[in-house]
Amino acid sequence: MTVLTLDHLSIAVPAVLCGLVIALPLAVVAHRVRMLRGVILGVSNVLFTIPSLAFFVLLLPVTGLTRSTAITGLTIYTLVVLIRNTVEGLDSVPADAREASLAMGSRPLRTLLTVELPLALPVIMAGVRVATVMTISLVSVASYIGYGGLGQLFTDGFQRSYTTPVIAGVLLTLLLAVLADGLLVTVQYLCTPWTRHRTTAARTKRTGAVPRTKPEEV
Repeated sequence: MTVLTLDHLSIAVPAVLCGLVIALPLAVVAHRVRMLRGVILGVSNVLFTIPSLAFFVLLLPVTGLTRSTAITGLTIYTLVVLIRNTVEGLDSVPADAREASLAMGSRPLRTLLTVELPLALPVIMAGVRVATVMTISLVSVASYIGYGGLGQLFTDGFQRSYTTPVIAGVLLTLLLAVLADGLLVTVQYLCTPWTRHRTTAARTKRTGAVPRTKPEEV
């Protein structure tokens, strides 16, 4: 089980990371160049509609019967979620914050890296969480080309008409997805401390509670 689980992760993790590397610049272009937004989002949607098993078969002449076929196919599937969430995250950045950064002399690239992407991070991380859970689930389909990690339990169970490996594969895949999502929630919590202050302030305003003051502030 450990080998299959590690094999599962060795396909899912690179697929999400490669998808993020491809999606970020495409999303920035879609955000900045309105004429290309529809094209980029449309192409990612069309690619996502291709059945996963058929996609792997189409990739075989290019990447061969290797692990790269599974990673490439899954990377392309993550784009529809990652690009859309990144574009929405950049759209949600207040114009005042962007203009203030530019007014202080920051170049557009520096404003993007230090202001826009950090403020868009909660929405981007939501997309990463969805893409990760989706990819962990889809890795099982790659077992049909011999690189499916825990999905090989499904194949083994179906071939022997034995349900125990199938149930074990389902439960382990579900557990892996839940653990990965929990890890990403923790990463988002640690990387976006300003959202916690904002939530605390909103709760204080809603309940009318007086925030505690530190002894040295009295």
